[in-house]
Amino acid sequence: MRKFTLLLSALLFSFITWGQKITVHEQSEDLGKGKNNALVVTIYGADESDVEKAWKSLMKDYGAKVSTSKGIMFAQNATIKTMGDKPIDIYARFDVKKDEIELVVSFDLGGAFLSATQHPDKYKIAEKIMHDFAVSTTADAITEKQKIQQKSLDKLTSQQKDLEKDNKNLNSEIDDYQSRIKKDQDAIIKNKDAQAKKQTEISNQQKVVDDLAKQAKEVK
Repeated sequence: MRKFTLLLSALLFSFITWGQKITVHEQSEDLGKGKNNALVVTIYGADESDVEKAWKSLMKDYGAKVSTSKGIMFAQNATIKTMGDKPIDIYARFDVKKDEIELVVSFDLGGAFLSATQHPDKYKIAEKIMHDFAVSTTADAITEKQKIQQKSLDKLTSQQKDLEKDNKNLNSEIDDYQSRIKKDQDAIIKNKDAQAKKQTEISNQQKVVDDLAKQAKEVK
C-alpha cells in the first residue's frame, strides 16, 4: 500500500509539472551543420520513440524526405505553406532528460537559419508549430498515462465492489443464522414447556399405575 501511495504521489507531481505552460525559446546549437540558431521546446512525460515518430510524421506531412543519422533527424525539402513555397531543410535533435524530452530544431531557410530577429514573421510560424507539437505530444503522453491509471482505478473499484458484495453476503448469512438461532431459541422454550407438561403427565400416569398395583395387592 505504501509503495502504491508513493507511486501515485510521484504521478501527481508529474502531472502538476506538465501543467506548466509550454514555451519555445532560441539558443545556438550544433545539429550537424555547425553552431546555428535553433528553436527549443520541452515535451513532458512522453517516450522518445513516440516523440520521434510524431515529429517524423509531421515532417512527412510537409512533404519532406526524412532520414536520421548520429541522433539528428533531417527533413529535406519540407514545404510549410504558411512560411512560403520555397522548400526548407529542418534538423531536429531529441535530448532525453528525466520525465521530459527537449526538442531542438534548426530551420535552414537556404543561406540562413531561422531566427526571431532576422525572420520575425516566419519565426512566429515555426514557434507555433513547435509549441503546438509539444502541447500535442505532452497531452498524448498524459492521456496514455491516464489510461494506465484508469485501468488501475477500474481494478481497485472492481475489488471494492467485490468486497462490498462479500460484506453483503456475510451480513446476509449472519441474518440467516440469527433468524435460525431465534427460531431454535423459541423451539427450546417450547420444548422445555412441553417437557414440563409431559413430566406432569408421566407423574399422573405413574400415580395411576401405582394405585392399580396397590389395588391388585389388596385383592383377597
